[in-house]
Amino acid sequence: MKKLTNIANKYASLILGILLIALWEFAGYMDWLPKFIIPTPSEIMSALWTDKENLWVNSQVTLLQAFIGLAIGIVLAFILAILMDLATWLNRALYPLLIITQTIPTVAIAPVLVLLLGYDMTPKIVLVVLTTLFPIIISILNGFANSDQDAVRLLQLMGANRWQVLVHVKLPNSMAFFFSGLRVSVSYAFVSSVVAEWLGGFEGLGVYMIQTKKAFAYDRMFAVIVLISLISLFFMWLVSKIERILIPWLYQDQKRNVMKELFK
Repeated sequence: MKKLTNIANKYASLILGILLIALWEFAGYMDWLPKFIIPTPSEIMSALWTDKENLWVNSQVTLLQAFIGLAIGIVLAFILAILMDLATWLNRALYPLLIITQTIPTVAIAPVLVLLLGYDMTPKIVLVVLTTLFPIIISILNGFANSDQDAVRLLQLMGANRWQVLVHVKLPNSMAFFFSGLRVSVSYAFVSSVVAEWLGGFEGLGVYMIQTKKAFAYDRMFAVIVLISLISLFFMWLVSKIERILIPWLYQDQKRNVMKELFK
């Protein structure tokens, strides 16, 4: 019984998701849902397969925009976070501005960027950068703030300057925080890319979603939504795997703590 409880706790989200999908499918089978507007999960999966060529072509554009924007966002986040840590006045000047950028809805920024930068990839990439920058910067700064102060003081007593303290203590400590922010930013990157395509573009999953909606092909429209979710989940999982490879000591410490709790 205890083993079944542990399995249920571990896979609670998966079990709940399967039950909801089964209920959705059953409701569609019983004609409790308007089929013209809300297709069943089986119809959506069928559309994913039959329309795979169009989805693949358009997803390449969305992925490219998301990757370029995310890469630029990561580089800018590290540069700004390091500068903000080294210069207190810069931290005080930029931090409120970064918060303000997050209060502006994405759908409000996107059309302005399209008007200013045109209908090619540039405004989409800029929007991805703007939406992914904040979580990463905040995560890195939190990592700097939570660094081992004893190690910092030891290096300072040994004559280390602020840059050396940053390189040898703060940056290694911020890696776990960075990956936490990166997981959030990965999902933001794809969503922002799609939103920008809604408001101006010639190709991409966002453009294709609008086209299927206008054609009343709601099964294909839902297929696009499912594909975007699957892509986001896959890359969030990939970030977690990369984190385990790059900072394995963090997970080793977690395993030791778990074993200590078990054998108390």
